[in-house]
Amino acid sequence: MVATVRIRQWPTPIGLGPGQVVLEAALNAGVPYPFGCQSGNCGACKSLLIAGSVELAEHSEFALTDEEKAQGLVLACRSMADDDIEIAWIEGEDLALHAQRRLDCRVAALDRLTHDITGVTLAIGSGGPFAFTAGQFVRVTFPGQKTRDYSMANRLEEPNLVFHIRHMQGGAVSAFVADELEVGMPVVVEGPNGIAHFKEAHTGPILALAGGSGLAPVASIVETALAKGRRGPIHLYFGARDERDIYLEGRFRALAEKHPNLSYTVVLSQPSGPTSRRTGFLHEAVAADFPSLDGAKAYVAGPPVMVDAMTPVLVARKMRREDIHADAFYTEADKPKATA
Repeated sequence: MVATVRIRQWPTPIGLGPGQVVLEAALNAGVPYPFGCQSGNCGACKSLLIAGSVELAEHSEFALTDEEKAQGLVLACRSMADDDIEIAWIEGEDLALHAQRRLDCRVAALDRLTHDITGVTLAIGSGGPFAFTAGQFVRVTFPGQKTRDYSMANRLEEPNLVFHIRHMQGGAVSAFVADELEVGMPVVVEGPNGIAHFKEAHTGPILALAGGSGLAPVASIVETALAKGRRGPIHLYFGARDERDIYLEGRFRALAEKHPNLSYTVVLSQPSGPTSRRTGFLHEAVAADFPSLDGAKAYVAGPPVMVDAMTPVLVARKMRREDIHADAFYTEADKPKATA
């Protein structure tokens, strides 16, 4: 141990090892610290440094601006210290903090959503009650596999947990899910985590922007908003490469017919043949459709390149940065180089 970390919201000091970041030490100690990408790109673990000093590893300007650093803010996932520090994660009225649970589950159903995305439905056996806010994620451990983070696609009121898991090239866990996972197998779920979740107090327009399996948390947010009687405009955009990458289209078109305030748009970036759908990149479609987004909130989930491209488009259309709730789906291979 090289330093002691006192966390304002936690009663017991924790130890910080050589080269260890504050977030890792906190999570290892069982602290329910808010976090997201763990790569200095999302800002979910933004914190106030109350005492002491830290060394900040590379991070994105979106996650932590120079102005915020001047105000004493840091990112727990990028903060290392050689001496004792005191820190507090940023709390807000709309920050969802639920009891951390370890759930023993079983696979209840497997559905082939696309050629490379599997829908995994888990029935909770023990460890509950489990609460989460739409848009959050959990840590999932399949039999004999390393733990991975996946976002819930279901609403809280539904009895089972649903995930959309894409088979990533070279990904051992996603390959196991695609080829070996079977109904009845035990699965451990821990969480929830994440701050890119539904903000119920907001009553303005919603932009729900999903790329690939990023549709999972976005679907949870959209369906939760509708179930809670949200009457303001909800614009759901789904970006995919080609026709074979589109899924749950019938479900969302049916929802749009039932709820006049919901619009649903598919954008194909690499169609293999002639198509009547919109083409191009998702951020280009949003830029063309909205001259101003003042007062709106955006929930963005999917590949990091899509999330990164979307942010300046939203800001240029007068959306406040604090109204952009982004969840970039970094692969395990991507995480070490995410801030390079």
